[in-house]
Amino acid sequence: MTANVNIDKKQIETWIRDYNWMVREIVRLRQILEDAGENLTQQYGVESSMPKPKGKVNDPVYMEATRRVRQWKRLERIEQKVKFIQERMERITDERERTVLDCILDGMSIAETARHVGVSPRHIQRIKDDIVEKMSGMSRMSEMSGMSENLQRETSCV
Repeated sequence: MTANVNIDKKQIETWIRDYNWMVREIVRLRQILEDAGENLTQQYGVESSMPKPKGKVNDPVYMEATRRVRQWKRLERIEQKVKFIQERMERITDERERTVLDCILDGMSIAETARHVGVSPRHIQRIKDDIVEKMSGMSRMSEMSGMSENLQRETSCV
């Protein structure tokens, strides 16, 4: 995520909730994208000489290549979200908050986390809100530091 992008608390909360599956999806996409598509072949024989419909690409190799480009872009977006959370995890210094964060990142539900920690689900929700607040505060600080770095570069160039 770039310094100019404003990330709200709802997005951070969603990314924390979805962290576990996003990490698994990164692993899956990386495995898929390592394969260069050796099993794909261009049409040959009579099919290759047949007329193709206008406005529609019928080449399976081309279609697979465009699908992989879309997967690479999706992989990059998911990696950015995971990196955003990982960079801000160290800001959570309270042991209880860190335990709640780790449980949620590991895929536990609010109810499971509440049973694990020994508090009510409502209390876990409040702790999660505090975690999101701390992460969003750091997000604003990083935006401001990025803006100040840009300002310093601009003034040094003048």
